[in-house]
Amino acid sequence: MGMSVGDGGGKRRGNVRPSMNVTPLVDVVLVLLIIFMVVTPLLTKQLWLNVPPKPEENSPPPPPDAMAPIVITLGKDGVTKVNREVIPREELAARVLRMVNARPDKVVFFDAASDVPYGQALEVMDVVRGGGVETLAVLADELPDH
Repeated sequence: MGMSVGDGGGKRRGNVRPSMNVTPLVDVVLVLLIIFMVVTPLLTKQLWLNVPPKPEENSPPPPPDAMAPIVITLGKDGVTKVNREVIPREELAARVLRMVNARPDKVVFFDAASDVPYGQALEVMDVVRGGGVETLAVLADELPDH
């Protein structure tokens, strides 16, 4: 804290007036600003989203001998299924990776019930991505139940 030892504008001599020194405050605030500017870009997570073009109305159906896509579904009860086969989460990453390695397209589709908590859906997606699957496509429309 700085002190002013002026004559006090005609008042009694020897009067000391305290005054605030703002230089250390400005220094601390600028250092904090720089720290936050450096750290903020590191806190963001990136999720790349590739939106496919709108399909044409008269597109031909896939050939009958084409491989069915790999679809992971997460039900509202928390059960994970791969192509309608129930698979425990402990085995999910290894099984899906084996299925993906046997295919030329290497794409896995993910669908979750609309009332599943967001955190549970991300956990399943993290398990699959952590298992080695590189392309995980999230389905926007609900799958029909056959």
